[in-house]
Amino acid sequence: MAKDDATAPRGFSGKDYHDPPPAPLFDAAELGKWSFYRAIIAEFIATLLFLYVTILTVIGYSSQTDTDKPGADACDGVGILGIAWAFGGMIFVLVYCTAGISGGHINPAVTFGLFLARKVSLVRAVAYIVAQCLGAVCGTGLVKAFQKAYYHKYGGGANQLALGYSKGTGLGAEIVGTFILVYTVFSATDPKRSARDSHVPVLAPLPIGFAVFMVHLATIPITGTGINPARSFGPAVILNHEKPWNDQWIFWVGPFVGAAIAAFYHQFILRAGAVKALGSFRSSPSV
Repeated sequence: MAKDDATAPRGFSGKDYHDPPPAPLFDAAELGKWSFYRAIIAEFIATLLFLYVTILTVIGYSSQTDTDKPGADACDGVGILGIAWAFGGMIFVLVYCTAGISGGHINPAVTFGLFLARKVSLVRAVAYIVAQCLGAVCGTGLVKAFQKAYYHKYGGGANQLALGYSKGTGLGAEIVGTFILVYTVFSATDPKRSARDSHVPVLAPLPIGFAVFMVHLATIPITGTGINPARSFGPAVILNHEKPWNDQWIFWVGPFVGAAIAAFYHQFILRAGAVKALGSFRSSPSV
């Protein structure tokens, strides 16, 4: 990959990419476009499918390893590794399917981070988060409808802080885990990399899915792994038990803080947004 310096081949621009202009804070014109509503539908359906498959995986694993059932073995089932693959694999599939329609967020924390980076408008960000949360509720509701007895018996796949861990530990796990995910999203969709490596847009869903997979391996024993407020919200609504609701704030505050840090780190440190802004200010003619 060529660098932005004076050694670039003659006849080629050192900067062979263009950053898209910042999204307006409030773009009312979006409300009159079919593409806007199509994107909202895509986010709703993608989150519904994400919760349906992943929550079924979690409940299925709990059922297979239930020592109270005749013939059950604690070593049966997909294990934590399989659960992590289910979450990461579904994100890979769904981001691949929806990236060209909605951007493939499927996560309010990702939407929030992209909003802070001015990649989406406030109108779109709010609409996406509402659609994602509704999709999560409906996806979890389907799981309950199909397996009602198992759903209640095995906790409905709801996120909650595990015994032996403090709320601070759980919050920290969610912050760091979401930082890894959102940082990966920014890196995988960076227009600078996409312009120079033609394969990057095609492969972008892969590192995002792997980031989800790796974070789940680390944090399932702590919080069950949220890093996605919609994923935690849907099961809490459908299960409606006290413990998931009491811990719910961890799965909103942690991911939003992690997403904000990732947006700042990528945009202002790695992409030198603050330096560019300062340079532009200094170069302005004095009056």
